[in-house]
Amino acid sequence: MDPLVLGGIVALATILVLFSGVSVAMGLLIVSAGFLIIFDGMRSLELMPEILFGKLDNFALLSIPMFIIMGASIASTRAGADLYEALERWLTRIPGGLVISNLGACALFAAMSGSSPATCAAIGKMGIPEMRKRGYPDGVAAGSIAAGGTLGILIPPSVTMIVYGIATETSIGRLFLAGVIPGFLLVGLFMAWSLYSTWRSGNTAVLNAGSYTWKQRFEILPRVLPFLAIILGVLYAMYGGVATPSETAAVGALLCLVIAMVIYKLWHPGAIWVVLRDSTKESVMILFIIAAAGVFSYMLSSLFITQSIAEWIGTLEVNRWVLMLCINVFLLIAGFFLPPVAVILMAAPILLPIILTAGFDPIWFAVVLTINMEIGLISPPVGLNLYVINGIAPDISLKTILTGSLPFVACMVIAIILLCLFPGLATWLPDVVMGTAI
Repeated sequence: MDPLVLGGIVALATILVLFSGVSVAMGLLIVSAGFLIIFDGMRSLELMPEILFGKLDNFALLSIPMFIIMGASIASTRAGADLYEALERWLTRIPGGLVISNLGACALFAAMSGSSPATCAAIGKMGIPEMRKRGYPDGVAAGSIAAGGTLGILIPPSVTMIVYGIATETSIGRLFLAGVIPGFLLVGLFMAWSLYSTWRSGNTAVLNAGSYTWKQRFEILPRVLPFLAIILGVLYAMYGGVATPSETAAVGALLCLVIAMVIYKLWHPGAIWVVLRDSTKESVMILFIIAAAGVFSYMLSSLFITQSIAEWIGTLEVNRWVLMLCINVFLLIAGFFLPPVAVILMAAPILLPIILTAGFDPIWFAVVLTINMEIGLISPPVGLNLYVINGIAPDISLKTILTGSLPFVACMVIAIILLCLFPGLATWLPDVVMGTAI
């Protein structure tokens, strides 16, 4: 059978299996085993355990559970609320300082936790009621937090970037740095739209400054600065050549747990157990998907599907930007239905040869891919962040939350266009800090 036709059949079968309700990892294993048995016979199954566990035999994978523990320990405390309050008190004299402080808190908390849903929950619990009380439109209040939460998979340290780096054998350090400037760019676009939308609603009074004393501003800093110091310390250790990403993540996780216990009195064994239990569940889920995706990639390569698709794309006489547009549309559609980790692990083996053949930088492409995944987090039918916000503020209808999020989707599309026009937004900082890639 022609490998391209077979690739179409595999894609259809994968979609049907995943939509049946089976978990992503099990779905990938079922599809892989089925096609390997059909085309290579039962003996091909002997290789599956070796591939499955061999994919997990990677020292860099240790950074995933460590960063998850780091984020879980922060999310289990009042760190998000304190971070929000600190920014609100310091930015209160800036017109629209409340919405700016919410988005700033989302960006900083996302950098600490690396989790989009955790960011939405931690900042939204205080930010949304406060914005509504001050008169901000419901759409702006809900949409800004939903969009701000997506920054968790772009701003370092990002588990999504780690997964991409492992899947494509790309430097994780470079990937982290590549997400910094685009992350701040998105924060700026989100802030600009929030202020414009509030001003356009006619209720400009909410943009006026509030009032806090200097004592109130300084008293909250001791509860926030240690976490920020850990983030800066993690990044310094990683890029200063002090430790590898995995070692840095382990130290960061330990320090976050210690600070959570010291500052927020997280002494109860039950509370610590919840942090470790939830972190273990999420880590196992991600690692299982990585292992299953390794088997899926082997199946695609064994049946010459990956090679045939890359070769076919290479023979197409189309502008490489038209090709990138098609790839972005594919990623958007995939992100509507699947979690970012699954999309990256399934698509990377196919897309990486294509983007390299077309002359695109894999580091730059990682940022474009991640922003596409961010759009999926605030777009139906999955739109995880939308449901998190709806759980926090059940009196705001899902339709209002979705409507309020759509302009932020447009901001993300603008960011992708800017990255296409100015690739240096993603590649400049890694080249400056780590030198030009060979």
